[in-house]
Amino acid sequence: MAPRLDFSNWWGKDTRKGTPVVVTMENPNFSVVEIDGPDAAFRPVEKSRGKNAKQVTWVLLLKANRAIGCVSWLATALWALLGAIKRRLIHRQGVTLASEKLGKGKLLFRIIRAFLVTALAILAFEVVAYFQGWHYFKNPSLHIPRTSELRGFFHMAYVAWLTFRADYIAPPIQALSNFCVVLFLIQSVDRMILCLGCLWIKYKKIKPRIEGDPFKSDDVEGSGNYPMVLVQIPMCNEREVYEQSISAVCQLDWPKDRLLVQVLDDSDDETIQWLIEAEVAKWSQRGINIIYRHRLVRTGYKAGNLKSAMSCDYVMSYEFVAIFDADFQPNPDFLKLTVPHFKGNPELGLVQARWAFVNKDENLLTRLQNINLCFHFEVEQQVNGVFINFFGFNGTAGVWRIKALEESGGWLERTTVEDMDIAIRAHLNGWKFIFLNDVKALCEVPESYEAYRKQQHRWHSGPMQLFRLCLPAIITSKISACKKANLVLLFFLLRKLILPFYSFTLFCVILPLTMFVPEAELPVWVICYVPVFMSFLNILPAPKSFPFIVPYLLFENTMSVTKFNAMVSGLFQLGSSYEWVVTKKAGRSSESDLLAAAERESRTINQPQFSRGASESELCELNQIKEQKEASRDPVKKINKIYRKELALAFLLLTASVRSLLSAQGVHFYFLLFQGVTFLLVGLDLIGEQMS
Repeated sequence: MAPRLDFSNWWGKDTRKGTPVVVTMENPNFSVVEIDGPDAAFRPVEKSRGKNAKQVTWVLLLKANRAIGCVSWLATALWALLGAIKRRLIHRQGVTLASEKLGKGKLLFRIIRAFLVTALAILAFEVVAYFQGWHYFKNPSLHIPRTSELRGFFHMAYVAWLTFRADYIAPPIQALSNFCVVLFLIQSVDRMILCLGCLWIKYKKIKPRIEGDPFKSDDVEGSGNYPMVLVQIPMCNEREVYEQSISAVCQLDWPKDRLLVQVLDDSDDETIQWLIEAEVAKWSQRGINIIYRHRLVRTGYKAGNLKSAMSCDYVMSYEFVAIFDADFQPNPDFLKLTVPHFKGNPELGLVQARWAFVNKDENLLTRLQNINLCFHFEVEQQVNGVFINFFGFNGTAGVWRIKALEESGGWLERTTVEDMDIAIRAHLNGWKFIFLNDVKALCEVPESYEAYRKQQHRWHSGPMQLFRLCLPAIITSKISACKKANLVLLFFLLRKLILPFYSFTLFCVILPLTMFVPEAELPVWVICYVPVFMSFLNILPAPKSFPFIVPYLLFENTMSVTKFNAMVSGLFQLGSSYEWVVTKKAGRSSESDLLAAAERESRTINQPQFSRGASESELCELNQIKEQKEASRDPVKKINKIYRKELALAFLLLTASVRSLLSAQGVHFYFLLFQGVTFLLVGLDLIGEQMS
């Protein structure tokens, strides 16, 4: 019989062997819990037991330390803000004023400045009345004193102001407020419907799929079933990113005899031209079918560049064209995940991939942009692609059927949003689009407020200019009435015009006005509950950004000034509506991408090289020029800008917050205070500072 190995009886016996040891401690700071039995340590212990006064004191001290830490952090942030105001606004150290090239921008600044001066005068008037005890503004039903109740000339002037304010100023402000609230609710309903559509797509797991193996072929070389693909990289003075974008495109997993890369360089800097040409020659030596094209006359910006490239005779041999901006780094399998969707689908004109950002955590500004763009791709593009088969082309990371481009009129130089222009014309011609949310292309978002501001101006002025140009074509097109309504009412008016209009008017004009004209009321749910709920919906596609929901809400209201300005420029065909400024890049790559690129680079170097388009001596000469130019580059010192419109609005909102403090309006005061501080940060160019 096998021996029994049950020692439970031994554990239960009270056997004590050896010499007992007694340990004494002076002033113990912990309590001793008596254990009865082997499982006593695993039984729940009453919370009231095992605590002494010293433990409670330590807990309270820890909580007090955390509270002091929060207060000290706020004090440090406030002190840093005051220091920045002193350096940048008073002493003007390392800053310069943002240029306003057109009278339109200066006109808006003058209007805001006049509004600010008037608000300061009214505030001083109200403060004097407050200390005199004339608290008429606290009364919900305005009481106008009679003639016998007047107490002098100043009191008479104040009563006259109350009468004029109630009879002539409050009604139009209240009407405008109600109109903007209605627009706000309509836009909120549209946003909720988009979110519900996105949830339905996720619940049903709806996404475009590829049937079978599209590349299966009996060809010995294995490339007979691969279509001819043209890849275009338009760029202009892209010193920071040209190398990594060309490298990523040249390493696409596609048969070399079925692929042609066009590097379309519009640079006016001769140094950058030589650097890009040297990079192209390097990849040509490695057997890549790549061509460098440079235009002497840069007309039509990106649209003119693409139009010029498509006019080449050899383009007729290709069936599809993939477009990547200079800062995009597609994965090697990009074409294998996008091009097969065209097979067996002759009505498909565009396959659009999603953007992913290598610098989304660089600072607060990039984090806020990531929230906006994640919602744009995850919700707007995906829902419109699934239910309508139409969305605005994003200008890059997409594959077009060349036949669709040609039948839709090709690239036109009439706007700065050539991508949206060609998408609408293709939609009017009956072509369908597919959005692939699972296919991503790495790129950058602007890291400075100046670059982001210029980008947003172009993105919001171009659509309004395009709306004026293509409205007759939409109305006379042969598409259904529902598609026409979607283009005019939703795509253009609601999401491109109404959104910046009500956002600027409601939160930057009407809200401060209602503080000085309390007879025109703005409900709390308009400035608090609904915006927070909408911000929560916007942040759902990027759940890791949830801690930034309040900064996101405040920053979007701040950006409404730039978007409203741009919308007016495009709508009324002002000069800045056709102004293209290349977004400044930093040339960043994620660590994993760098490692993968290094591995692919080593594999490519080990392959036999073929001379295509450049001799060995020419390549050496170009590489020497590249090394000399890179060595001669001087680091550019950062100069912060002061944005006058944002600063003027900051002081206006802070003035309105003081006025709301006199009226004891809690929510209005806090909203105006935080919104004013956000405008101040943006106006002093502090929003893009580094943030861990």
